[in-house]
Amino acid sequence: MEIQLTGKRVLVTGSSSGIGAAIAEHMGAAGARVAVNYRSSEEGAEDTVKKIVDAGGEAFKVQADISDATAVEKMFAEIDHRWGGIDVLINNAGIDGERLKSWEIEARDWKNVIDINLVGTFYCSQQALKRMVPAESGVILNISSVHEEIAWSGHSAYTASKAGISMMMKTMAQEASPHGVRVLAVAPGAIRTPINKDVWSDPERLKDLKSKIPMNRIGETDEVARLVVVLVSEVGSYVTGETIFIDGGMTDYPGFAHGG
Repeated sequence: MEIQLTGKRVLVTGSSSGIGAAIAEHMGAAGARVAVNYRSSEEGAEDTVKKIVDAGGEAFKVQADISDATAVEKMFAEIDHRWGGIDVLINNAGIDGERLKSWEIEARDWKNVIDINLVGTFYCSQQALKRMVPAESGVILNISSVHEEIAWSGHSAYTASKAGISMMMKTMAQEASPHGVRVLAVAPGAIRTPINKDVWSDPERLKDLKSKIPMNRIGETDEVARLVVVLVSEVGSYVTGETIFIDGGMTDYPGFAHGG
């Protein structure tokens, strides 16, 4: 089966590198027109756009800090100006923050993670819904994390933001489904990206990480991107209000494989 997104107008936030860049490139390969959002890495965004265009697709870069409501409004206005609307929003932008226990982290740093991951996802989703609901068509897909379900010491803001995204997604799906709009999420586990190179490039740390994954390997960005393309296409037309985990079994409690 060949997945086609020909002509679909897609925004991928945080697509200057990593999972976001892979998603943007696979969207372009499936025929979608792609808005490549970035906050600070213009060079990375330009590289993503170039890869899509060189492969025969259509893309442009758009700068916005998604934690800024005004910047998000301007970004969507730019997409309106170029394409007259949006069909698919991929909320990928996010940070994990510095690893500190809850009693150690500064309140402003904790809030910064929430503002980008959760509030930023809301701002973008709200703007998309304002366009999709009247059109009675559209898909919003959030990139969550296994840590919407698995606690992660030192990252209370990150886990709170991802758990919040999960329930926000379900609520938005409940609200928007009668209007022909789907809202769902994909939750990656350990995926090989530049941001976690310090882990997968260190043999001992990689061994420890793999011990938490029944498939005994970390995932690749293309694996996440391919799943996302399927879910936003007509193949996934009856899926909404759900988080699909792509984690090699990390949420399957691998520690219990050898007894309780």
